[in-house]
Amino acid sequence: MDRSPAAGGALGALGVCEIRERCATGALTALAVSESCLERVDAVEADVQAWTFLDRDLVRSQARALDARPARGPLHGVPVGVKDIIDTADMPTENGTVLHAGRRPQQDAVVVTRLREAGAVIFGKTVTTELATYAPGKTRNPHNPAHTPGGSSSGSAAAVAAGMVPAAIGTQTNGSVIRPAAFCGVVGYKPGFGLIPRDGVLRQSPALDQLGVFARSVEDAALLAAVLCGSEAGEHLRLATREVEQPRLAWMRTAAWPKADADTRTAFEGFARRFSVAELEMPASVAPAWDWQRTLMEAEIAANYAEEWARGRDQLSASLRAQIERGLAMPAAAVAAAKAQIAVVNAAFDPLFERVDAIITPAVPGTAPQGLDSTGDPAFCTLWTFAGMPAITLPLLSGSNGLPLGVQLVARRGNDAALIRAAHWLFQTAR
Repeated sequence: MDRSPAAGGALGALGVCEIRERCATGALTALAVSESCLERVDAVEADVQAWTFLDRDLVRSQARALDARPARGPLHGVPVGVKDIIDTADMPTENGTVLHAGRRPQQDAVVVTRLREAGAVIFGKTVTTELATYAPGKTRNPHNPAHTPGGSSSGSAAAVAAGMVPAAIGTQTNGSVIRPAAFCGVVGYKPGFGLIPRDGVLRQSPALDQLGVFARSVEDAALLAAVLCGSEAGEHLRLATREVEQPRLAWMRTAAWPKADADTRTAFEGFARRFSVAELEMPASVAPAWDWQRTLMEAEIAANYAEEWARGRDQLSASLRAQIERGLAMPAAAVAAAKAQIAVVNAAFDPLFERVDAIITPAVPGTAPQGLDSTGDPAFCTLWTFAGMPAITLPLLSGSNGLPLGVQLVARRGNDAALIRAAHWLFQTAR
């Protein structure tokens, strides 16, 4: 089966910016775009299984309403998939658990409101892992359905990779945007902590929860994120892709490097030589960050999933029960100490970011693992998510098995524009 984005027909290869421009000039209608995406869903969804809710009539009614008025918003006519932990007033939001089956929110999450105001078509709800943790949903990798798509934003990454929508949104508390984007071979961008509002999104670990986007280019990802950010921060992201100056790049193995497989080590060492980028040493003081992240995440999961634990723990996966049990046993002093280290980690990297605009690292240990019982290891994302730094993965490499390998770039917390400038340059140069 052909799962390349262009396989969906004449409109299948169009990205966010192209759709917006053609709809704005009247060369294309929102309904035509949505019909093309629905056609693609009909062709590949049985194999990929990216959607937990998709109402074709609702898609068409949104598109017709957009076509009935002048094109104004920056996403006019663009179909966008929404992870099923993000509230939608006209669609269920079931959070990947039987405990929330049939749940109907009263109102949209802030990010969904912003998408609608920008003219996007809310195409449907994409599959999430159980309560956005580790137990997989039904989604499969579009490049090979015997392999995981990653998680927890599994359906969002797979829907974009399979050409069913040009863009989607998801969340990350450890590696849930970067990892599935890397495994599925699309651009995944997680803005810095707090840049995108989380009102109306499942609360898992408030100190770590972050929203992100999936698209086929850096320019498309930046535009979508700009809409979600709003205000001045969003405008900086829009402008960042217009700059073409070569950024200052370096690469870093980090403490996760021993988990990288042979393909990844070879590919990244070659990538570093190709672009003549220097290697930076990870500050030794941040080595415990992986433990700090787990301490903080599991304690907050236990607190925020207390209601699910009380009324339905026997319906939770073994992995989630174990996380909650560890979180409940975690001393409050240890949790507070771990949270305090976020600022310490960022301070340790500040001198390095005086010398470089972005750091290059692997996004994942290797290509998507075979099998659907696991979503893969998020170790190469953990440090950056804990620190709240902006991160993006680019589909620039592949393994010896032909599956994608993501190239991750990370920038100083609060400097998303520098990350987007560097990623846009690299994406244009390295392909």
